[in-house]
Amino acid sequence: MAIIYDSKPFKERVENALADDFKHQAIETAQDMFQGKRVNIVAGVPAWEEFRSQAAKIRDHVLDNLDYYLDQFATNAEKAGAKVYFAKDDKEAVDQAIEIFRSVNAKSCVKSKSMMTEEIGLNHALIDDGVTVYETDLAEMILQLNDWNPPSHIVVPALHRDRFIIKDLFGDAGYEGSEDPMELTHFARRYMRDKFLAADVGVTGCNYGIAETGTTTLVTNEGNGRMVTAIPKTQVIFMGMERILPNFECLDAIMQLFVRASVGAKITSYFSLSTGPKKANEVDGPEEQHIIIIDNGRTNILKGEFRQMLRCIRCGACLNICPVYRHITGHGYGSIYPGPMGAVLTPLMVGFENAKYLPFASTLCGACTDHCPVKIPLHEMLLRQRQIIVEDLKLMSPIEGGIFRTAGMGLSSSLLYDAGTKVAAPVMKVLSSGDKIKNDRDIPVLRDWTSSRDMELMKSRKFRDWFKKHQKEKGGR
Repeated sequence: MAIIYDSKPFKERVENALADDFKHQAIETAQDMFQGKRVNIVAGVPAWEEFRSQAAKIRDHVLDNLDYYLDQFATNAEKAGAKVYFAKDDKEAVDQAIEIFRSVNAKSCVKSKSMMTEEIGLNHALIDDGVTVYETDLAEMILQLNDWNPPSHIVVPALHRDRFIIKDLFGDAGYEGSEDPMELTHFARRYMRDKFLAADVGVTGCNYGIAETGTTTLVTNEGNGRMVTAIPKTQVIFMGMERILPNFECLDAIMQLFVRASVGAKITSYFSLSTGPKKANEVDGPEEQHIIIIDNGRTNILKGEFRQMLRCIRCGACLNICPVYRHITGHGYGSIYPGPMGAVLTPLMVGFENAKYLPFASTLCGACTDHCPVKIPLHEMLLRQRQIIVEDLKLMSPIEGGIFRTAGMGLSSSLLYDAGTKVAAPVMKVLSSGDKIKNDRDIPVLRDWTSSRDMELMKSRKFRDWFKKHQKEKGGR
């Protein structure tokens, strides 16, 4: 799976998502739950806004000095015994991973949840090379059993699958129990145990790399990350080049926000730190540790006007509050990065021409910006991207451009506006049923609006006429 996993037209993706009532209910339930927990947990942190400002400054400092911290991280990681590689794009990262797998004659691997490996399409590349891949995060395991169904959320990827569907999916893996969540979880644990013990390679992402020590960190809730990093003899870590922090003090500042913003909890269940392969006096851990640091378009973002997007800590807070995500769900975006952060990030990584509709998948209400723990101005970026798409790159259709130019002329001229309203009122009356244009009317140009909602009729008496009359009655101009 690469960044864009669904090539269908945006409108078709959205229509399919809107028709899926279960997905809507799942998203609504999750958003309401996460938001309720977040409100309560943030209320207990009086210095929340100060923490946000501090975190934003830390991330900006790292981006301003990224070359220095990447070099420091790589140097210290190698001193600790790790092997560090830099990959300019997804192909280089995948090729390097396959080379490592072949060098240890790996036939199977266990994976902890990783957006970075999703981004570069690692799973299918390994499978094509003869490696058996097992996702060990419970949600990712569910999606793998569901024929590698795409994730719908960056933190809770199987949000769109309920326990009844999961029971059926587990049945294909030998499960014979009920849809009880406890039973399902126990089966998943038993199912994965042998995979952990037999795997040749453990694959993880990296939430943050600590420059001063060469340490990689992993945030999980299920403990699978510990198994992936402790049991296989070889560990391969995939890290986006911007996922660096200077030291543990900065890590502490970010972690004060990360879990609270993500799922409304004080702390995560497991927070793992790994510095090189296991030492001579250590019982568990890999004999080899490989860290692949990936650019994949990040340098271009860093050089441009949207560099603040690289502050992102992948908490999912913007998804949890977004009204558009609530309705079109994660799959409506067609990208592994959905929601407001994905609507900004995806075009930057794959090109505006390949994701030109995503910046328009927003109400520009600003809730995402208000909720971002590192203060990324998401709605402002979306507005700016729209301007680039329409005015600079001219990627929208000529017909759409003509409609907006005509509307602009009419709305900027009082004479044209007045004439238009005089014509519109009787035309709307002809098309109406009672006092509304009903949503069953198929009207050219307006059909996307009228096919899904009623349109109120224009009043026969206009405000400006009333205002003129009112002013005259008062003796004004």
